Amino acid sequence: MAAPLQRRKVMAMLASSLVGTLVAEVEAQPTTEKREGQRKGWRAVHLIAPNPDGLPLLKRAIETHLAPWGVNVLVFEVNYKFAYRSHPELRMEPALSVQDARSLAELCRRLGIRLIPEFNCLGHQSWRQTTFPLLTKYREFDETPQIPLDNPGIYCRSWCPLHPQVNEVVFALMDELLDAFEADAFHVGMDEVFLIASDQCPRCRGKDPAELFAKAVNDYHAHLVGRRGVEMLMWGDRLLDDAVTGYGKWEASQNGTAPAIDKIPQDIIICDWHYGLRQAYPSVLYFQQKGFRVVSASWKDKQAALAFLDYARRTATERWLGHMGTTWVDGAEFAKALLGDPSASDTARQAAETLRACFARWGDGGQ
Repeated sequence: MAAPLQRRKVMAMLASSLVGTLVAEVEAQPTTEKREGQRKGWRAVHLIAPNPDGLPLLKRAIETHLAPWGVNVLVFEVNYKFAYRSHPELRMEPALSVQDARSLAELCRRLGIRLIPEFNCLGHQSWRQTTFPLLTKYREFDETPQIPLDNPGIYCRSWCPLHPQVNEVVFALMDELLDAFEADAFHVGMDEVFLIASDQCPRCRGKDPAELFAKAVNDYHAHLVGRRGVEMLMWGDRLLDDAVTGYGKWEASQNGTAPAIDKIPQDIIICDWHYGLRQAYPSVLYFQQKGFRVVSASWKDKQAALAFLDYARRTATERWLGHMGTTWVDGAEFAKALLGDPSASDTARQAAETLRACFARWGDGGQ
C-alpha cells in the first residue's frame, strides 16, 4: 500500500504544480481586452423556487433590483416543487403551476434575463429527515435502500444511476420544466454526491464511482443536448480531486468521482462553486484548461466572493463565461432581503449584499 500512496502524492504534487504554472501564465497576460469581454459575460444568480404565493414578491425584486444590477442569467432550482403532469405523485405541494412558470419566463424575457430551470439529479434526494418524492414513491431507485427514510447518519440520499427505469421518470420531469419555463438550457445539479457505488445497491456494488458518475452525466447530456437541443449546466465539485486541490470533501471529491472529468462532453457548462476565502481558486482555470466553459459561483461571504470573482477574472480565458451568486434560501425570502424587509433572514441579507458587491465590483472596469 505504501508505494501506491506515494505515487498518488507525487501525482498530486505534479498536478498542483501544473495548475500553478497555468495560473501564473494566464495572470501574466494583458487584461484590458479580457476585461472588455468580461463586461458582456454572465451575471447570474441562483434562486430556490418559492411557493406560488411568494412568486409575485420574487418577480418584483427581479424587476426592481436584479435586472438593474445587470443580472442576465437566472438559474431557478425547482426540483419537486412543480405541478408535474407526467408524474403527479412527485409533486411537493404547494407546487408551482405551468402558468407560474410561464409568467416568470415572460418577465425574464422582457428584462433580457436568460431563465434556466434546475432539477438536482443523482444526489440531494433528501434533506435532513425528509426524503424527497422520487425515493419515497419509487423505493427501488434508492442507492442505499437499507438506510431508513428519516436518513440517520447521512447527508443526502442518491438515486441509483444504473436502475433501468430511473431515467425514464427523470427525463419526463426535465421535459416538463423545459417546456413550462420555455428554456434553452437546463441545470442538472449533481453537487455533493456522497452516496455512489454503494454496497447496498445490487447494481452499483463494486463499480468505479467515476464510471458511474460519468454514466449519469452522459445520460443526462444525451437527453438534454442530444434529444432536446438545449445547453446543459452542472456543479463542478465532484469533478475535482481533493487530494490535488485541497478544497475539502464538500467542494471537491474524496470518493473517487473526480476522474469522470475525462469521460464527459466538454460542451457542458461547469458551475465551479467555492464559498470560503482562499489565496487561490485553481479549479476555475483547471476546468477551462480541460476544455469546459465555466461560471464561477459564490455565496454569502462577501470577502470570499470578491476574492473568487477577482481571481476568476484575472485567470480567465475565453471559456470563463462569468460569475454567479448563489442564495440558498427560499426565493421569496431572498426577495425580502433585496427589497429591504427587516424580517428577512441573516442568510438572505448576506447573500443579497454579497451579490450586489460582486456585480458592483465587476462593473468598475478593474480591481
